[in-house]
Amino acid sequence: MRRILLMIVVLFAGLMPSAFGQDSTAQRCVDVSHISLSVSLRDKYESSFIPGSARSHPPGSVPENYSRLAFTRGSLYRKQVNEQVPRDQVSNTQVLRFSICNSADSAVSIWFFPGLYFYDVYLYEVEGNNLRLLPSILPPESQEICYRKITVAAHDSLTIVASMTMVRTHLNRIRPELIAEGFLNPWVVQMDNRNIDAKVISYVFCGLLLMMVLFSLTTFFQNANPEFLYYSGYALLIGVMLFIKALYSYHSSWFGYFQEGYLDYIMQSLGILFYMIFMQKFLSTRSNHPVLHKLYNFGIVMLLISLVLFSYFHYFTSNYAWENRIENITKIGLLGMIIVFCVYSVRFWDDKLLRYLFWGNLCMLIFSLLSLLLVNWKLFTETLPVIFRSSLFYYEIGLFLELVLFLAGLNHKNKRQLITEARERERLKADNQMKEYEKEIAVYKAQQGERDRISADMHDELGSGMTAIRLMSEIARNKMKDSTPVEIDKISHSADEVLNKMNAIIWSMNSGNDTLDNLVSYIRSYALEYFEYTPILCRITVPEAIPEMELTGDRRRNLFLCVKETLNNALKHSKATEISIGFEIRESLKITIRDNGVGADFQKIRQFGNGLKNITKRMISIGGTYDLKNDHGTVTTLDLPLDHAMAD
Repeated sequence: MRRILLMIVVLFAGLMPSAFGQDSTAQRCVDVSHISLSVSLRDKYESSFIPGSARSHPPGSVPENYSRLAFTRGSLYRKQVNEQVPRDQVSNTQVLRFSICNSADSAVSIWFFPGLYFYDVYLYEVEGNNLRLLPSILPPESQEICYRKITVAAHDSLTIVASMTMVRTHLNRIRPELIAEGFLNPWVVQMDNRNIDAKVISYVFCGLLLMMVLFSLTTFFQNANPEFLYYSGYALLIGVMLFIKALYSYHSSWFGYFQEGYLDYIMQSLGILFYMIFMQKFLSTRSNHPVLHKLYNFGIVMLLISLVLFSYFHYFTSNYAWENRIENITKIGLLGMIIVFCVYSVRFWDDKLLRYLFWGNLCMLIFSLLSLLLVNWKLFTETLPVIFRSSLFYYEIGLFLELVLFLAGLNHKNKRQLITEARERERLKADNQMKEYEKEIAVYKAQQGERDRISADMHDELGSGMTAIRLMSEIARNKMKDSTPVEIDKISHSADEVLNKMNAIIWSMNSGNDTLDNLVSYIRSYALEYFEYTPILCRITVPEAIPEMELTGDRRRNLFLCVKETLNNALKHSKATEISIGFEIRESLKITIRDNGVGADFQKIRQFGNGLKNITKRMISIGGTYDLKNDHGTVTTLDLPLDHAMAD
C-alpha cells in the first residue's frame, strides 16, 4: 500500500506546476535497481546554475538559492561546440536535478558521476520545498574526487539536486552518469582507456624529451655550452607537462585538476621562455640576427606579463573568461612570432641552419594552429577515433617534427662548427708555420749577412794578402832572373790557385749571387778563362733568356765545383782539342759538357775515380743527378731540378 501511495505522489508531483518557479516538465525517474553497469542521465536531468563561484557562493549555499533557480530539461550547453561549458559560465556553480527510484526489495547504492573536471560536488535530497544535504561519500581511490555515492532504500524514490564547482579549464562538459556500485573500478579503467593511444604517444614523446634533456646536459657539461642548459629546461618542462597531462587524463584528482587548471599553462609558458633564451644563444642573435634578438626579447617579456596576469586572474578573481582570454592571446602571439621567424628565415634562405629551423617552426605553426582550432571549434566528427580528435595529439606531432628538424639543424651546426674549428686549427698551424718560416728567414738573412761579411773580409784581407804574395814572388823572380829558385815559381803558382779558389768561395758565399743567371755567367766566365792558355778550344752555348730564379749559395757552389772538376778532368785526361758547354733551362737546369777526346776509361774510373765519386755525391746532396758516358769523346751531364731548388 505504501509503495502505491508513493508512486501516486511522485506522479502527482510531476504533473503539478512548481510553486517556486522551477521547470514543470516531469522528471524521469531512473530505477537504480536495474543498473547493472552504468546509465547515462542524458535528457533525464534538469540543469541550472548559480551565478558566481565558490568565493561568492561557498559550498552549502545551494539551499538558500534553490527556490530562485529556473531549471531546464537536459544540458544548458548542448548547442555549444562539443557541448563545452562557455568560458563565462565556468566560474558559476552548476546545479543538476534528477530523480531516482528503487523497485528492489533491498537498498541499492550507486555512484553519481557528473563528468570530468568537477570538484566540490554536493548532493541534496529534495524534501518538499527544502534541500537536505546528503553525506559526501567518495571512492576509496584517493585520486578520484568527483564521484559521490548515493544509497536508495527499498521501494523508495529520491529527487537529487547536485551542486558542482568546475575546474578552471576549457575542457568542461556536463555528462552525468549513474554507475553500479560494483562497477566503479572497471568504469575508472574504462575511462582511462578511452584515450590510451594518445597516452602511449605522449609517453613515447616524453621519453624522447627525456633523451633531449640528458643530451643537452651532457653537451653543457662537456662543451660548456650554456645555451643547452636552457634547452634542457625547455625539454624538461614540456616533457613533465605532457607526462602529467597523460597520467592524470580521464581521472579526477586534486593534482590532475591543479595541473589542468593552472600548472599546465605555467609549465608550457616557462618552457617556451627557456626555448627563446636558448635560441638567442644558439643562433647568436645579438650579433648575427638583431631582428630575431628583438623578437625573442619581445616574446620573453610577453610571456612574463602573461604569467603574472594569468596567475592574478586565477587566484584573485572569479573571471575565468579573462584568464582563458589571456592564455589564448598569448598562444596567438606565439604563433605570430613563429610566422615572423619563418618570414625572416626565408630572407636568409642560404643559411642552412635557419632553413632547418624554418621547416621545424613551420610544422610547429601548422599543428599548433590545428590544436588551437580543435580547442575552440569542432573540426572533426565523432566517427573519428578519439586520438584524431585530440588537440594534444596534434600539438605533440608539431613538437616532434620541430624536434627532429632541430636535431638536423644541430647536426648541421656541429658539422659546420667542426669545419670551422678545423679551419681555425689549420689557420693557427699555418700561423705557427709562418712564424717558424719567419724565424728561419731571419736566421737565413743573418746567415746571408754573415756570409756577405765573411766574403767581404776574405776579399779584403785574404785576397789582398794572396795578391801581395803573388806580386812579391813575381818581383823576386824578376830580380833573380836566370837564377830564380823553383820554389819561387811554386809559390807564385800556388798563390794563383789559392786566389782562384778563394774567389770561387767568395762568389758562392755572397748572397747577391744567389741567382740562376749569375751561376750561368760565372761558369761561362770561369771556363773561358780556364781554357784561355790551353790547346783546348772552349765553346759555350747559353740560352737567349734566362729566367729570374733564386739558387742558394750551397747549390751554386756544389754545381760549380762539379763543373770545375769536370773541366779539370777534361784538361788532364781527355786529350781533346775542343770542348763544348751547353746550358738547357726548362723544368731543370741541365749542363752538358762534351769533349772530342779519347773518352772515359770506366775500368780505371771504378778503381781510382774519387773525383767522379765526389761529383756524384755533390749532385745527390743538392737533389740533382750526374751522368757520364762516351759518345765520340766524353759527355758529362749535370741535371738540377729547378722546382726542387726553388722549394728549398
